[in-house]
Amino acid sequence: MASSDYTVHIVDDEEAVRKSLAFLLTMSGHAVRLHDSATSFLAVAAAIRNGCLVTDLRMPDMSGVELLRKLQAASITIPSIVITGHGDVPMAVEAMKAGALDFIEKPFDEQTLLDAIERAAAQLNKVPDTEDADAILARLAQLTEREHQIMYGVVQGLANKSIAFDLKISPRTVEVHRANVMTKMQAKSLPELVRMALSVKFGSDA
Repeated sequence: MASSDYTVHIVDDEEAVRKSLAFLLTMSGHAVRLHDSATSFLAVAAAIRNGCLVTDLRMPDMSGVELLRKLQAASITIPSIVITGHGDVPMAVEAMKAGALDFIEKPFDEQTLLDAIERAAAQLNKVPDTEDADAILARLAQLTEREHQIMYGVVQGLANKSIAFDLKISPRTVEVHRANVMTKMQAKSLPELVRMALSVKFGSDA
């Protein structure tokens, strides 16, 4: 989908951030609409067609994750990207469970955001592909029992030290297995790994 065919909605309580993102996206050929709070965005969300969402995580009236949960509850589907200056694993997992396609930590490279928006826009007309799920399940089948355990902990949002404590192994061992999981699952980032897990309901009780 061409960038002129959809609008990127930016939700951030800081005016300077909104203007900076708007400038970047406008110069890249995107149509942009700014919202100074999650509440103001929710007021118009139901009427949005062919739109993507870029929302800050920490905002005074409502967090980015809370915003995504409210969109889910209202059955409003908008491909969404969460950005934050205070990211960590549990936050990333919560954002992905709430429907975020990507979770980007500040400061980020401009191209990182532009690429994420392209991926979000690609979802607008995408029909669910069962082959995607089959491929993910095939990759999961390649994991060892220990790698399954490590991936389960990661998807739950646990830090390496917590996973190590639960499994009675060293944090370094967790790091090695986690790297193997990322390689075998062909995941380039934590959000991508979590997205894969959620799409096939891996660790569905997490």
